[in-house]
Amino acid sequence: MASPVVFLMGPTATGKTQLAAELVQKLPLEIISVDSAMVYRDMDIGTAKPDKALLQIAPHRLINICDPFERYSAGNFVTDARQEIEQIHATGKIPLLVGGTGLYFRSLEKGFSSLPAADPDIRDRLTSELQDQGLDNLYKRLISVDPGSADRINQNDPQRIQRALEIYEVTGTPASEWYAKGRENQIEHPVVKIVIAPNDRSLLHNRIEQRFIKMLDVGLVEEVEALRQRGDLHAGLPSMRMVGYRQVWQYLEAKYPYKQMINKGIIATRQLAKRQYTWLRKEENAHWVDSERVKLSQYLQNYIESRALYNCT
Repeated sequence: MASPVVFLMGPTATGKTQLAAELVQKLPLEIISVDSAMVYRDMDIGTAKPDKALLQIAPHRLINICDPFERYSAGNFVTDARQEIEQIHATGKIPLLVGGTGLYFRSLEKGFSSLPAADPDIRDRLTSELQDQGLDNLYKRLISVDPGSADRINQNDPQRIQRALEIYEVTGTPASEWYAKGRENQIEHPVVKIVIAPNDRSLLHNRIEQRFIKMLDVGLVEEVEALRQRGDLHAGLPSMRMVGYRQVWQYLEAKYPYKQMINKGIIATRQLAKRQYTWLRKEENAHWVDSERVKLSQYLQNYIESRALYNCT
């Protein structure tokens, strides 16, 4: 029987990082981050990246692996994660994949369609059109050429809208048809899938607000300003469109005052959590656990032991 992997999934601000750190101290696990924001270097505060002290106790793979100028896709993640999984299994331990980026989890577990390679010229042109014409116009174009993709892509997600348009322009075939052709490279290991989230959604809303304010208190504005001062980054990059960074960047460009930036940052994070909930509810064979459960770490330790450790020996 192939060695298992453990998925620890959940919406933002549910304590996944701290919980994972506790679990690796009790079980033969190693952490792989599944977070599209934590891959970027020099973006620590706004991504809620584990600090140096926590990383000493619980090292995380696949964080700080990209410059903010670079693009990092689900395909990149699958390639990197598969390598990390094999390395961890070779040591006799079990990979604990932790995060909230649902597309990464699903692409790793289910595989992904063999989509055409990116075309830099078309991508640059679409980026220029986004800046000149606005996202609404690109989304309307997507509705006209690929209504299937328009239905599944959030109309406020410029990266995925651009990619769907790029696929259509490169191939003449809607991206939705490419996805329907089937998937390749499914993971070859049994997956123990856990979702942690509060039963009371209002608790998460309050935590999101408190966390964003704390990020500002410890230097999020200064972190974004340092990124702006580099000169090679701009607001259209995937890294700078991350929740929190986008709102602070726009504040630094004097598009709205400080208090409005705080409100926008909190709202955007809550919207992210809502999208994550929607994604997670579609996960098959997932064990849902209340993130406010008493002795949560001990409960999950027992659950992982019974599902992953005993069954792989």
